[in-house]
Amino acid sequence: MNSQELKNLQAPLKEKYRLQPESAIITLKAEGKIGEGISCKVDTGRALIEAGLHSATGGEGILVCSGDLLLEALVACAGVTLRAVSTSIGVEIKDGGIKAEGDLDFRGTFGVSKEAPVGFKTIRLSFTLETDATEDQINSISKLTERYCVVYQTLAKGVLLETDFTKK
Repeated sequence: MNSQELKNLQAPLKEKYRLQPESAIITLKAEGKIGEGISCKVDTGRALIEAGLHSATGGEGILVCSGDLLLEALVACAGVTLRAVSTSIGVEIKDGGIKAEGDLDFRGTFGVSKEAPVGFKTIRLSFTLETDATEDQINSISKLTERYCVVYQTLAKGVLLETDFTKK
């Protein structure tokens, strides 16, 4: 897809969202079912994945770790966003890779240390691009990818999180 094709594809949506701002509010959903042992089955719409304990918390390493899924969601979103913004500004990316790494201190998860946080302490996102883009173009792609990547912005800024437990 080239820049003009992307603009043609997105122009009617942008106009609709300008004229009817409420139509831009979309609710994405994910659903899971408590699985056997200590696991949760999640239907991605494309495949069924089964998440379980990370080996650092007693898991066997057979099931997917939800922390890995979070990093994978970040990589996926950043990769798609990078492709979209580079296409939009007319910069060809011949090939590339995206890597996310996150540091966890499992003492927090286990309640071993109240000083250790539960969750990622640091997440590093890196890109390796095969492109003829100039340094200025790379800087633009970087800024635009960070600005428009939904998962990146959600992690960077945080989000109001609500829970609800209902007994059947």
